[in-house]
Amino acid sequence: MAANTLLINLLKVLMILISAGWVSLWILKPTQLWTRKWKEAEDRSKTTVFGYYGLNFAVYTFPVIAVAILASIYLNLKQREPRRSQRRSSIAGFSNLLVVNPLLGIISAIEILAVSLFLLFLAWTFYTRISNDFKKLMPIKSLKLDLWQLKYLRVATRFGLLAEACLALLFLPILRGLALFRLLGVQFEASVRYHIWLGTAMIFFATIHGGSTLFIWGVSHHIQEEVWKWQKTGRIYLAGEIALVSGLVIWITALPQIRRKQFEIFYYTHHLYMVFLVFFLFHAGDRHFYWVFPGIFLFGLDKLLRIIESRPETCVLSARILPCNAVELILPKDPRLKYTPTSVIFVKIPSISKFQWHSFSVTSSSSVDDHTMSILVKCGGSWTSSLYHLMQTKIESDTNQQTTSIPIAVEGPYGPSSLSFLRYDRLLLVAGGSGITPFLSILQEITSPQSNSRFGFPTRIQLIFVVKKSQDICLLNSISPLILEKSAEQSHLKLRIFVTQERQSGEALGELLNVFSQVETMHFGTDSTKYAVNGLENSLWIAAIAGVSSVLFLVFLICFNHIFVPKEKKHSKASIEKNPSWVSDLLIISSFAIALLCSALVAAAMRWTKLKKKAPTIFQNQGKASLPSSSGPRGAIEEHEIHFGGRPNFQDIFSKFGNEMGGSNIGVLVCGPESMKETVAVLCRQKSHGFETGAAKKANFCFHSLNFDL
Repeated sequence: MAANTLLINLLKVLMILISAGWVSLWILKPTQLWTRKWKEAEDRSKTTVFGYYGLNFAVYTFPVIAVAILASIYLNLKQREPRRSQRRSSIAGFSNLLVVNPLLGIISAIEILAVSLFLLFLAWTFYTRISNDFKKLMPIKSLKLDLWQLKYLRVATRFGLLAEACLALLFLPILRGLALFRLLGVQFEASVRYHIWLGTAMIFFATIHGGSTLFIWGVSHHIQEEVWKWQKTGRIYLAGEIALVSGLVIWITALPQIRRKQFEIFYYTHHLYMVFLVFFLFHAGDRHFYWVFPGIFLFGLDKLLRIIESRPETCVLSARILPCNAVELILPKDPRLKYTPTSVIFVKIPSISKFQWHSFSVTSSSSVDDHTMSILVKCGGSWTSSLYHLMQTKIESDTNQQTTSIPIAVEGPYGPSSLSFLRYDRLLLVAGGSGITPFLSILQEITSPQSNSRFGFPTRIQLIFVVKKSQDICLLNSISPLILEKSAEQSHLKLRIFVTQERQSGEALGELLNVFSQVETMHFGTDSTKYAVNGLENSLWIAAIAGVSSVLFLVFLICFNHIFVPKEKKHSKASIEKNPSWVSDLLIISSFAIALLCSALVAAAMRWTKLKKKAPTIFQNQGKASLPSSSGPRGAIEEHEIHFGGRPNFQDIFSKFGNEMGGSNIGVLVCGPESMKETVAVLCRQKSHGFETGAAKKANFCFHSLNFDL
């Protein structure tokens, strides 16, 4: 145990040092000192077997890949630690200093600090570059520009560097298997918004860069000859224009107004990122590309590993249609697969769409069920509606359901690296509509006898569930035994339901649960596959693949450059023939593709070998626990509440819960509409007194936001 802790601390220090070194390079890059020293280093490296491309890769690209490899090893060691020793981060109090803005949403103090430092870095880069440019301003021979036009063109060029800095970080938040943000306790679905921020900033800077350049060409009457130019060396203008247009299409179709209503358009146009990256490389050149290459490299490797992970397909064991237009899918799971509550999986059902993947919160707990996992899908878009109609068609058809099968591909589950957010004295859970789904797994995990006896989870929990119609109460179906029988004895769970768009029906909560528990269950055939959901590969295995891929890329890049790029003749400057810049770009693309292909073949071979060694999975159509009748223990159900015709008064709820808990640390987990999250976040900020001292210590509310979809 001591050796494991020592190794974890050593990895922490190493990752911090490498990250600090990489950030320092970005800060020094705009200075004349770095430009001069780096030019000398490149000249010296040209005579070595690695060449300047090997030096650029080792200094600019590999540090981020190294951190990703070390992070995978770190998370693997961290999972071996007993959960009792996994404490909340010491910066939790600082991170809960919240700013609530209607435009930006809920932002923690740490996020504000990180964004501020990044903006400061962008300002430093821009100012330093422009200052140096204006000192050495020289006219362009091919363009006869006035002084103001020449200055404005330099400003436009430097905005391109700001877009490049955003692109360097753009892909890091959306990594899944090689997720760097898991080190910081940020889940994948939460880190997506950093990807959105960076993408918006990148397009903003790139549009100024491209639009201003076109403007200067236009006023100087050179736009016709420049806009279509694919020059032999230097910046390839046409490639930059193609990259900008494809980036704008991606950004526009990713706007919430389009993404939520026309998901298919968003999904398919987002794959234009491949066009954007290729033409960005041709436009910026290989030297600039090494700066942004780490995120691209890790994303490409992560994507391939996810494709391999989702093969082979498994099948749906059974489905339950709930009265509120929702479907619960039961999937087979390998008994050795363990995941944390609030985990998310991505699913693809080929009979609905052969290409679309959709994310859903896992509503089951691996501590409760070793052989199955479940997700809850509520109709809200075309894909979810198609799934609901598919299940209804299966029920209404005369064919035997046991003879039909529904293949499904699964990626994940992806979840937090620890359960630190559950290490509070008390929990206040606030859910709106489909936002209940992450809490279903939390409640099952907390109340399971195995987890509670080993990990000491909170014993006082209050769940606030806000729905529009009373029929949405059926979303609680999977935890109804807990609500009706076990809450008073084991988990001390108090449920408070608010039905906002209906009047009092005269029925008690127990009666409503019984009414809406009338679900239709279908069991499907499993002849189409013998595989269950196996989940992510071992973190050490992923780290090894990442290391092998980076080495292969460098080897192929060196070999291709020595084969296809002739050496410069040094005896005469006049005889030096510059190679077209796009030749080096093609060599990078080729080396990248071959390295990923080789790594994918190795990963696929290892996965199939692993699956073949496993005993064939025996699928059992296991039903959910049956709902107890209303004749069960009255004390358990009577402590719960249901309210009609209004929204919850969170001010009153917080005051009462805080007074009951005294000086406890209360974790507040919210999942639902943004307006609900903002309301709760403001109250958490107002009612937190964690830094106060005195005889009458008050409760400290710590805010956590969860997402049930992307």
